[in-house]
Amino acid sequence: MAVPTFPSRPQIEPQAGLFSLPVIVAALGYFVDIYDLLLFGIVRVPSLKDLGLTPDQISTVGASIINWQMGGLLLGGILWGVLGDKRGRLSVLFGSIITYSIANIACGFIKNVTFMDPVTYYALMRFVAGVGLAGELGAGITLVSEILPTEKRAIGTSLVAGIGLFGAVVAYFTVKLFDWQMAFFVGGGLGVGLLLLRVGVVESGMFTNVTEQKHVNRGDFFSFFTNANRLSRYLKCIAIGLPTWFVIGILATFSNEFGKALGIAEEIQPGLAIMWCYVGLAFGDLASGFISQAFESRRKSVALLMGIALIFGLVYLYFGINSATVLYGLCLAMGFGIGYWAMFVTIGAEQFGTNLRATAATTVPNMVRGLVIPMTLTYQALKPSLDIINAGAVVGLISFILGFYAILTIPETHGKDLNYLEE
Repeated sequence: MAVPTFPSRPQIEPQAGLFSLPVIVAALGYFVDIYDLLLFGIVRVPSLKDLGLTPDQISTVGASIINWQMGGLLLGGILWGVLGDKRGRLSVLFGSIITYSIANIACGFIKNVTFMDPVTYYALMRFVAGVGLAGELGAGITLVSEILPTEKRAIGTSLVAGIGLFGAVVAYFTVKLFDWQMAFFVGGGLGVGLLLLRVGVVESGMFTNVTEQKHVNRGDFFSFFTNANRLSRYLKCIAIGLPTWFVIGILATFSNEFGKALGIAEEIQPGLAIMWCYVGLAFGDLASGFISQAFESRRKSVALLMGIALIFGLVYLYFGINSATVLYGLCLAMGFGIGYWAMFVTIGAEQFGTNLRATAATTVPNMVRGLVIPMTLTYQALKPSLDIINAGAVVGLISFILGFYAILTIPETHGKDLNYLEE
């Protein structure tokens, strides 16, 4: 049960503006996070080709490495989420970026690895990168949600995600301008630069007030499972995000396979499909905050965008597209539809009290990313019997059913005062 606390609001941060330093740094942090998170999806084919893998191996080994990265995100989400509520939002923002910056620089040396199998090393480094990447968005959204006035919260978090998601575009063109190894080095360098920017960011006043109350239990991940109402809210938060990673992790990442199944003569580049998907996602995220404000409802804005993603997903799979241009255009449209990612993470932050907020906001998106593992395994397992198109459709059907059920039944949080604790 959520109970009010704190006699008054902090005196410094509640009136922070949309373009204050914490918001700008959170946006740049998410930019670097998305650059590094999507980089393997973009370089999957060329990097594994350089390591001497066959086309069949590129599909299976590539899926395996993606799963290792997503497994790291799942583990890291819990680690950083708990740390964010126990030690502060800033501790996560510093610790996570150091971890994934080092891992990305290490990925640039894969072709020089002789002390172990390069593919195993690749998977291990993507796992470590995943652990680091897990902390960025949740901690940033939590911090921004707590320092902005209630009426600016949706727009502020949308700006963070909208700007940050263009990291995927920069990642794609970095690979095109240089090569996949240099792209990893650039990612690591961007992380180090961002680390210096964060020195001037201050901690959330809400969190600081909670630390002064010694009796408050902070960052208890298992408390999500000890109360039926809290567990229901937590699981629904996760389910809302499933369609986003179905589109990214299945339809865009394996777009080369869908292109062949659809009979498209031109070879589809997954990296380009992912890039266009994220361009759409960025614009969708920028729009989602304003849509939420206009509807005065998180639920209505997310349901609208989810419906757009569903419609264009069906067109992608079953309307007989026959050109690469149309496929990339549909990736753009589906990306706009799943552009409720920031709103989804904001909902996760708003559903829980200050003593569990970072844990929720950090673990929820990474639980969704971690669920890409069973999505991918299900897709791969169903391909031989159902074919590529229908295998993808089955995974998508499950994702959208759960997503719509969750967003239509979760408590509304538009305009909710976040100055409270979870009992």
